[in-house]
Amino acid sequence: MVTEERRHEALAALEILDTAPEDRFDRITRLAQRLFEVPMVSVTLLDGERQWRKSHRGLTTEAPRESAFCDLTARQDAQLVIDDAAADERFRDNPFVVGDPHLRFYAGEPLRAAGGEPVGTLCVLDTVPHSLNAEQLQLLRDLADWVQAELDRDAQSDGVAVVQTALLPRRKPTARGFEIAAASEAGAAVSGDFYDWYDDGDGFCVTVGDVVGRGMSAAIVAASVRAALRSATPYAGLERAIETVSANLEDDLGRLGVLATAFHARVAPSGTVEYVDAGHGLAFVVAAAGGVRRLEPGLPLGKSSTDRVAASVQLAPGDSLLCLSDGALDALGGEHGLQRAEAIVRGSATPAGAVSRIVSAVRAAAPLSEALAIVVRRSS
Repeated sequence: MVTEERRHEALAALEILDTAPEDRFDRITRLAQRLFEVPMVSVTLLDGERQWRKSHRGLTTEAPRESAFCDLTARQDAQLVIDDAAADERFRDNPFVVGDPHLRFYAGEPLRAAGGEPVGTLCVLDTVPHSLNAEQLQLLRDLADWVQAELDRDAQSDGVAVVQTALLPRRKPTARGFEIAAASEAGAAVSGDFYDWYDDGDGFCVTVGDVVGRGMSAAIVAASVRAALRSATPYAGLERAIETVSANLEDDLGRLGVLATAFHARVAPSGTVEYVDAGHGLAFVVAAAGGVRRLEPGLPLGKSSTDRVAASVQLAPGDSLLCLSDGALDALGGEHGLQRAEAIVRGSATPAGAVSRIVSAVRAAAPLSEALAIVVRRSS
């Protein structure tokens, strides 16, 4: 049995308590909120007498730990699902049920430190009852594995950097009628981010990927995703290429303990951008006339889903397609930094200038973070 002292020491060793919000966690809670259709989601860590939330939707950053459902989830070190707390004699008098936020539904999955100590949860909550099927329960476990991989990520900095450099494309696509630029820079902790671009008929393809996991395993998966999308897209199209890669990787991702996301798009000469977002969630259209639009993601790679369908958006003359890594958005200020990214893209004379300014912002951040940015601008 894990003692409270050991749990506290393991949590402290993660060096994450009271750190600033990061989009690499926020993107998971955003996705969970959309997939489970609940008002509240949290990545919760249990510190002394408090619940501290690294990322949350619809909740406060801190709350008392006593009587918390997340505390029970961590103590039993197993998934906890409460369909209707008010109808369950174990929980109907719980202070979080009879008082704010008046919970009725809770589903939580444990998060663990490096030694296996349960130190927190990923949970979804609502003020009305819910019932989850087996597929949804597995989805919650998969999302918790993604959070787990992010918690472990900073310690993994072996030979991935060499592989990352080799993954970068050597030539730009012809891209007539468009300007295109990218920058990728590893930080203190090596990431699994990569980008790719290449000609495809009279248009060109752009891919941004993020493989979250352990060291060289993540690099191998990144190389596999890049190669598979390059080879499959010209013959199968975006949607089938993504689904083929996802199906082929399903077993490998689980065995290697990594999670992969990708934004895969084809830009036509007319300015039409056809795309499939497999869990990346960091692609935007920056309009020349003002405004920025986030392109909605589906499930990550390796998850069976009918949610990943090809969509399209139109770039008017002067509009830009902006793709970022979570580290780049974090350095700009997270969700609040999106306006800054918009201003950088619109205020730069060229895409190359925009990505250079984004990387400069990352270099100025402390601690140093990884950065990946692509800007595709339709010529005006």
